[in-house]
Amino acid sequence: MNRSASFSLKREPSTKLDPDSFGKWVLAFCIIRFDLEQGQVIEECYPPNCLTQDEELEIAFSSFPDSVSQHHNRSSIHDSIFFFRFQRYMDSNLENVSSSKRIKPEERDNNNGANLDYLYGYVFNRQRHDERLKRGGEQKSVVILSTNPYSNVFRPLLQIMGPLYFDIGKKALEYLAAHVSLWPSPLNGKLMELPIGNASLKVYLPPSHSLPLKNVNLIEESASSIAPFLPTNQSVPQGLFHDSDIFGTFRGILLQLWELWELVLIGEPILVIAPTPPQCSEAVACLVSLVAPLLSSVDFRPYFTIHNPEFVHLNSLQEGKSFPPMVLGVTNLFFLKALRNIPHIVSIGNPNSRASSGNRLSITRQEGFGIKQLSLKKFSPSSLLSAAKLRRDGPLCLMTEHKEALWSTYNTTTKPDTSVLNRLVDAGISPRIEESMSVVNNEILRRHFLELTTNFLAPFGPYFRAITPSQGISPYTDPPALPLFNADEFIASLSARGPGKFLSKRMRSNWLDLYRRFLKGHNFMPWFQRRRAVAEEEQHRLWRQARMKTEVQEFISKMTELEIVDSFNTIERRLLGELRLQQSGTGSEDSEAECQKLKGDLKAVFTVLPKDMQQSLLLNPQKASLLLETFE
Repeated sequence: MNRSASFSLKREPSTKLDPDSFGKWVLAFCIIRFDLEQGQVIEECYPPNCLTQDEELEIAFSSFPDSVSQHHNRSSIHDSIFFFRFQRYMDSNLENVSSSKRIKPEERDNNNGANLDYLYGYVFNRQRHDERLKRGGEQKSVVILSTNPYSNVFRPLLQIMGPLYFDIGKKALEYLAAHVSLWPSPLNGKLMELPIGNASLKVYLPPSHSLPLKNVNLIEESASSIAPFLPTNQSVPQGLFHDSDIFGTFRGILLQLWELWELVLIGEPILVIAPTPPQCSEAVACLVSLVAPLLSSVDFRPYFTIHNPEFVHLNSLQEGKSFPPMVLGVTNLFFLKALRNIPHIVSIGNPNSRASSGNRLSITRQEGFGIKQLSLKKFSPSSLLSAAKLRRDGPLCLMTEHKEALWSTYNTTTKPDTSVLNRLVDAGISPRIEESMSVVNNEILRRHFLELTTNFLAPFGPYFRAITPSQGISPYTDPPALPLFNADEFIASLSARGPGKFLSKRMRSNWLDLYRRFLKGHNFMPWFQRRRAVAEEEQHRLWRQARMKTEVQEFISKMTELEIVDSFNTIERRLLGELRLQQSGTGSEDSEAECQKLKGDLKAVFTVLPKDMQQSLLLNPQKASLLLETFE
């Protein structure tokens, strides 16, 4: 979508904002100005009074390029788009705005997560250089705040809202907020059409299984997401940040993508260094997207600054102490010295690239990294020596010159897939051709890593397999428990079966080590428990469906008297349980229909019981009351 040329305010959607509808998408729109005397100042927050002082401070500091970043563009006007993410403690009291409590990174695994949330800030930053102004220029940022990681919605919205604000001022926030409040509620994993003036956004939202559980309902999650599969429609996202530019961001170190995939998969701490906030935030988004459809539980910060409150804690970690599982995107080279404990450091981006403007599809060709040089056969001995020298010099060499590289002592299992690299298309010189070829290359890379992740997760499939009632099994009983998981037994079974055809071609002989690391990492247990919960929900749905379809007269026709009595007791327990769920308000949408069906079934079974058994049941006041309901 173009920036603002196609946007019109001729039709006013409403003069009054609908807070509830607006809040389903956006928390607030903010305007932040860099003041020479006061520093970062929030000029506008619409709607007002929705942030604590702590949150306002963090948002203000995160909405501007770091003063020590590596970008030195001195053009008269420089626009950039990036995003950040920070921890929000939901018990923060807006009446007592300085009392927000934060959870240290290493404490997150022990926290129940009920009150822990994250806020995303999507930033349109404008730097205007004018020698007539103090310090030769000014800076302002337009920020969209949301609890939703909908980058493919808020980035194009910023491309409209940013320039529009600088044209007409605060009125732009009010108009666009009114438009957003008219949007339908978000439907995760679905294609949505979101009107804005005379324009319209058509986007697929991320699927439910890639979002925090507090933002979705287990029923929303597709049963097909239980067992990994490959989608036929590649435009449908399988995880967060499906629109991120993997090729453009990592084109200088494409051979390292497989090592980065492993590091994100097992939840290792990674420091991402780039010249500008758009480049580092895009790189972090790419890394998170690499492991789709896996639910990534590692904390990630697309743009992290020294003003972030958690920096003090991270900076104070003693030598030898493990760094918490985080992916940090930074531009300030000070982090190289401050965070010495972080084991994996990757630097990406070109300080002079047009991509730093925030338009991710505008990629500048980098000398020495043309696609034609990606084939392993064409790497010269000098390039290998240069790579060895980079590793030997360590990441501190970035203090003198920015270079793209990965520093890590990690022993990889997955081999770079040269067949994938050879399919990537040379972008050419024309920006228009380069943009379209970048889209093609991203599809190739995303498809490969989706296939790699789904094949890696496939052995866990049997633990999520819902069982339907087979012939002769009563659907009125509780479904059987899903298979118990034991890590040692899983590894032994996997070792006996082998990695499978797809993985065996792409992994080394130590492939089992990757599974062991994954089981011990921070992504496995949250993902496994989530998938189990979805599988159990699906299994209950299948058994409920079977009960609704069961012809009870036919079902009990071949039963002995003892089996019929047992069926009566089973149906009674099922009906009482469903009635309790209804009374507590936690019943399913079909709860009322199921209760009616169970009452009919209970009545049918009661009528075929022996007379003495019927009389005995009616002597029990509770049973008599329940049976009376069934005969009404």
